[in-house]
Amino acid sequence: MAKHDLKGAVDFGHLERFAAFDTKVVDEVLGLFGEQAALWAPMLNAQAEGWRDALHTIKGVSRGVGAFALGDACAYAEATGASALTRVHAALNAALFDVAAYRHQQALESLREEPLALDQRIDPETL
Repeated sequence: MAKHDLKGAVDFGHLERFAAFDTKVVDEVLGLFGEQAALWAPMLNAQAEGWRDALHTIKGVSRGVGAFALGDACAYAEATGASALTRVHAALNAALFDVAAYRHQQALESLREEPLALDQRIDPETL
C-alpha cells in the first residue's frame, strides 16, 4: 500500500497545510481519525440511538482532515435520513483506505530519511 493506491477520498494537502507541514502532527491526527472511526462505525445504523450525533461529529472531523466526500455524505444523510447511511459507510471506508495508504507511504519515506544510529548498524566483521 502506498501513495499510488490513494483513491482521492482525502485531500492530504489540506491537512498538511493545516498542520503547518509537520509530519508528526499529521500522522497523529490521522491515527486519531482511524481510532475514532472504529468507535463511530457501529453507531452509523438507524437502530443506534445516537446515529445522528455520530453523523454530525464525523462530518466535522472528516472535513478537518480533508475527507470532504465523507463530510458531504454525512451532510446528505443528515438532510435525508438513515437511508443514506450506506453512502456514509462507503465514504468512511474510502477515507480510511486512503489514510492507511498515506500513512504507509509516510512510514516508508521516514525509513529512507532516517539512517540507523551507529549502535544499530550491523558490523560486517561479525557476520
